[in-house]
Amino acid sequence: MIGSDLLEPPEGFPSSSIKLRAHEAQALAAVTTMDYGSGLSFVERQLMSLSDCDIIGFKTCREIEGPYGEYIGSQFGKPVIFAGPVVPNLPKIALEKQWEKLLSKFQPKTMIFCAFGSECVLKKDQFQELVLGLELTGLPFLVALKPPMGAKTIESALPEGFQERLKGRGILHGGWVPQQLILRHRSVGYFVTHCGSGSLAEGMVSDCQLVLLPHVGDQIINARLMARDLKIGVEVEKGDEDGVFTKYDVCKAVKTVMDHDNELGNEVRTNHAKWKEFLLKPGLENSYMDDFVKQLHALV
Repeated sequence: MIGSDLLEPPEGFPSSSIKLRAHEAQALAAVTTMDYGSGLSFVERQLMSLSDCDIIGFKTCREIEGPYGEYIGSQFGKPVIFAGPVVPNLPKIALEKQWEKLLSKFQPKTMIFCAFGSECVLKKDQFQELVLGLELTGLPFLVALKPPMGAKTIESALPEGFQERLKGRGILHGGWVPQQLILRHRSVGYFVTHCGSGSLAEGMVSDCQLVLLPHVGDQIINARLMARDLKIGVEVEKGDEDGVFTKYDVCKAVKTVMDHDNELGNEVRTNHAKWKEFLLKPGLENSYMDDFVKQLHALV
């Protein structure tokens, strides 16, 4: 099977919990080995860069991804330095009146916000399973997604009778939304994310509990790190061979972070609060950047 060598972490890898499923390994192998310009694949370019450089730098922090950075450094025999985490600046503007009016209809921390970024387009059947899963939670929700494959609008792709059943509880939006401001709104308590690094950073410094639904590439690794190593979110279960999720999988993941009697839910809520406090610690980024510059000077 293509990508079968990616199913298990290599010897010496710092975590046994970050594994790829069969369909993920196949997709990653296909993408990273395709021509990336000048007859070189993505993997070849990465290996060439890491082999020929003098120093490897990562825009992250030791506390979160230090062991992984050090592992890469050890494989190439290069010193590794960290430039600190990417911490989103707290917004200085208020939410537009139309969004404020819409979200303020709901009780504090009861609303699910689901957004997958500007590039993710779901298949129609998976889009329907997602919204049906959110319906099953019984909570109000805001879905901000592009129309699924083969559909011109979100509304045209909805399951039959969905809009009538969810009138006043389910909000659907097919365009851009002020994500960071929505995550900070008092009514929003849960964030279903595709696990892009920017969205995860915004989610980690919010009070919203994280439900992880990755689709491609680094999103999958990000989700495993968050769910299995740091345990600050719950990943939606998918089929091992085909990567398909059901409405019940979506509902189960949301209910886990909702339920205060659930051991895993309590653990991820506690860990999320801890990492939020760490990332928002005054001077964290400046301290890392100062140290990064000092190490560069020392190495050259």
